[in-house]
Amino acid sequence: MSVKQNILVQSPSPIAVRLQKDLVRNVKRGHAWLYSDAVELVNVPSGSVALLEDRKGDATIAAGIYDPDHPIPFRVCTTSPPYRLDDAWLSKQLFAALKLRRTALGSDTNGFRLVAGEGDGIPGAIIDVYDRVAVMKFDGGAPEAFYRPEGIADWLVEHAGIETVVLRTRERGSVGQVLRGELGQHHTGRGQTVNTPVYFQENGMTFTADVLSGQKTGFFLDQRDNRALIRTLSNQRTVLNLFSFNGGFSVAAGRGGAKHVVSVDIARPAIEASEDIWQTNQLDPNLHYGEVADCFDFLEAAVNSKQRWDMVICDPPSFAPSEKARQRAIPAYGRLAQLAARVTKSSGLLALASCSSHIDPLTFAAINAEAFGKARRKAVLLAERGLPIDHPTPFVMPELRYLKFQLFGLE
Repeated sequence: MSVKQNILVQSPSPIAVRLQKDLVRNVKRGHAWLYSDAVELVNVPSGSVALLEDRKGDATIAAGIYDPDHPIPFRVCTTSPPYRLDDAWLSKQLFAALKLRRTALGSDTNGFRLVAGEGDGIPGAIIDVYDRVAVMKFDGGAPEAFYRPEGIADWLVEHAGIETVVLRTRERGSVGQVLRGELGQHHTGRGQTVNTPVYFQENGMTFTADVLSGQKTGFFLDQRDNRALIRTLSNQRTVLNLFSFNGGFSVAAGRGGAKHVVSVDIARPAIEASEDIWQTNQLDPNLHYGEVADCFDFLEAAVNSKQRWDMVICDPPSFAPSEKARQRAIPAYGRLAQLAARVTKSSGLLALASCSSHIDPLTFAAINAEAFGKARRKAVLLAERGLPIDHPTPFVMPELRYLKFQLFGLE
């Protein structure tokens, strides 16, 4: 396939930077990040193409994206000669990513992560697909300067069956930009025109994504496999879904035959969305109840009123968005697990998740073990999971495997 030059990436003449530490083996094994104390700092624009040399300057070992002002100044793109970062390189990576998803995902799923940054050898880039809509996001100024969103959008339209492409930025509260195609709109009862949510399929269930202003790129695709697990286990169970967002786990439980599902979230739009998507999946509205509440307050009240559920699901937002917040997050996760255990029936199921990369799996397990002890509940670990197949990570970069999901049986 022929590719026009420089429509996908900026590709000027590369600069050369040297390692300051003996990390050649790390780089060759697949670690894609070099921190500021490990690489020479050169005053060049963010997003410059750089060739990484060993400490002596005798050999080139990688090509990557460079930003001297970032804590991670060098992101490895390739360790293979001729170390050229151009459109042909990126197109090859995109085709490989597309092939993996088409091979791994069933025909009843058209919502998935097409590009998972470093895991697909395209550092700093995220592309999520919701049916015929793709959402792009770049992690940091260097990737934003290096990649050409308009060119990538054209590639997606030509090769991935995409009709609409949205670019999201990192700024909190910002609204995405439609680069290609268009999004549907509808009129509200108050005379306003709003964008219609994008509908997509996940294992035969229908969900919606707010691709312009929703969290992440509009939906939490990383919990797909865990929603499928909940679906298989929910038949004839009462289910409590905490931090429900727009009801992904709730719908999964409903489609699995749950006796009744309660969704709790502090955001009213999230609860309204969960009620809408419940009915979109043709589930009985009498079997679902949504409550706008702080989940900790809800649990405290449930403990005091002796309410219990057969299955409890806790998928909170990150309590530790930074390393600095980690020590405050640990007791918060512990308190949540303890309260959730106390409202889970005997012989019930409790699912606990954390999306913080600053809480590693061993720490998360220790938090939950201590919480069960305080709740005086004996637990059996039934399943322990991480990211799904469309969220690959380099094996030598466990710091990228942020998602923890543990399913327990409580006696």
